Amino acid sequence: MEEIKNISQGGGFIVKETAANTVFTPEDFSEEQLMMKESVQEFVDRDIVPNRERFEQKDYDLTRDLMAKAGGLGFLGVAVPEEYNGLGMPFTSTMLVCDYISGANGSFSTAFGAHTGIGTMPITLYGNEEQKQKYVSKLATGEWFGAYCLTEPGAGSDANSGKTKAVLSEDGTHYKITGQKMWITNAGFADILIVFARIEDDKNITGFIVPKDLENGITLGDEENKLGIKASSTRQVFFNETKVPVENMLAGRGDGFKIGMNALNVGRIKLAAACIEAQRRISTLAIQYATERVQFKTPIAEFGAIQYKLANMAMETYASESASYRAAFDIEEKINELLEQGVSHQEAELKGVEEFAIECSILKVSVSEKAQKCTDEGIQIFGGMGFSADAPMEMAWRDARIARIYEGTNEINRMLSIGMLLKKAFKGEVDLMNPATAVGQELMTGIPKAEISNKLFAEEKYLIENMKKVLLMITGAAVQKFGPKFEKEQQIILALSDILIEIYMAESTILRTEKNCDRFGADSQKNQIEMSQLYLFNAIENINRSGKEAIVSFAEGVHLKGMLSGMKQYSKYTNYPNIVGLRRSIASTLIEENKYPF
Repeated sequence: MEEIKNISQGGGFIVKETAANTVFTPEDFSEEQLMMKESVQEFVDRDIVPNRERFEQKDYDLTRDLMAKAGGLGFLGVAVPEEYNGLGMPFTSTMLVCDYISGANGSFSTAFGAHTGIGTMPITLYGNEEQKQKYVSKLATGEWFGAYCLTEPGAGSDANSGKTKAVLSEDGTHYKITGQKMWITNAGFADILIVFARIEDDKNITGFIVPKDLENGITLGDEENKLGIKASSTRQVFFNETKVPVENMLAGRGDGFKIGMNALNVGRIKLAAACIEAQRRISTLAIQYATERVQFKTPIAEFGAIQYKLANMAMETYASESASYRAAFDIEEKINELLEQGVSHQEAELKGVEEFAIECSILKVSVSEKAQKCTDEGIQIFGGMGFSADAPMEMAWRDARIARIYEGTNEINRMLSIGMLLKKAFKGEVDLMNPATAVGQELMTGIPKAEISNKLFAEEKYLIENMKKVLLMITGAAVQKFGPKFEKEQQIILALSDILIEIYMAESTILRTEKNCDRFGADSQKNQIEMSQLYLFNAIENINRSGKEAIVSFAEGVHLKGMLSGMKQYSKYTNYPNIVGLRRSIASTLIEENKYPF
């Protein structure tokens, strides 16, 4: 793999151009990473895929047994430093494992994600040396399993409002925890619980490491009956004066909310990764069915309506890969930069992920929604069989649905992405003000006519820069209009976040293709070019719709007309691509290869 240098800034993509040779793509996987990918795929195809029916029959023991097997193969410890029995792999490698291990069954992937992420990482990143030696070493190997007890009946998205109490004993040796937690993944077989509780009247909750000892005031509710992820153990957990030694406090008093939020940042980008392989597998199944299913004496894959769906499924899968690994590498580079500055591994991991929290939220939203859409189109291509439990599509659809809810709902993450971007701007970390002012001046003086070269992606990159101007234009105007009350304008924030998301996804897709054209030749990337052009066209249409909705909802008079006119000009192609032609060409390759081949 060629050396890539890109120390970037979270959210900075909005105000700067990213060079294609600085992004990481799946084509950059090292030999070691490709070997790990092959090992994971072998495990999935051998142990997970054949057990589909057992998962659907709520075989929780199967989930636990396969988690133990994954631990024996080293998969549970990829993100854990070597000194705690992990593999200590870089961030892109941990993304890769999460990606390829998660695509065949939602029950297993949920158990895996909960254990390796929010079940293990809080101790890895916030625990003291004694805690890490005692707990992480066994969590990394699968000897113990972890669960994360944050959500309560009255505290979901508002996690810091939990009522669970931790009361210090009179002799000061332990806390007594009392309360109720719900929707706890892995609760049925977890050995170690990360529990959040409030001490006295503290503003913020505190985290504790709690061994699951049913003789110590811990009881479990029944397994929840869920729409999907049937064999993922999900229970309520009740604490009744559960004794927890004071040395089991995680980080410091009142640090629980911070732990929770930072754990969620990691969880969000890993959740995006967990949705990618599902898109690949569903696309492949849909392609294979479409080539085999004959109607009107013709394989349905030859019909334009089916090709439309197959091409879009492949395009969105390709975009999911492109953006996820771009962000993962940015995080990895930030971690390495901090390590070189002498920062501890613990702190570097925390700050590296925190820096790109905006991108983590973007990816969680976009990729989870693409996965859901992919499974929905899979059902449609299968027709009546798609609705049958005997075919794989309906399970995939049900399993995919949860991804838009956990790790913070997509609505929460949409608002967070814009909120965090503005916070960075107000703190001077990302300069939005000067570019926004420049856009305002451009609108007043007249948008200069574009001179587009014949160079590959010249027009596409020009349009992406224009879409960034659209976001700056609307955001600047909205902030000016509403002032401090802007945060209450949730519907406008949702529209802006959709623009932000589409920009990042489209740009990532084009950058990946541009990089691969430079090193492998444009002829070898014909379909990738087509998918990038198709994605951008769709992105601009979505941006125009969201932008118009926002503008007409708060702007008036000349200001309204000026912004609508500006958006129309910014989104204008010099040479429109043949959208139907792009889809036909992409679909032709999919049908010929009889799989998702990119």
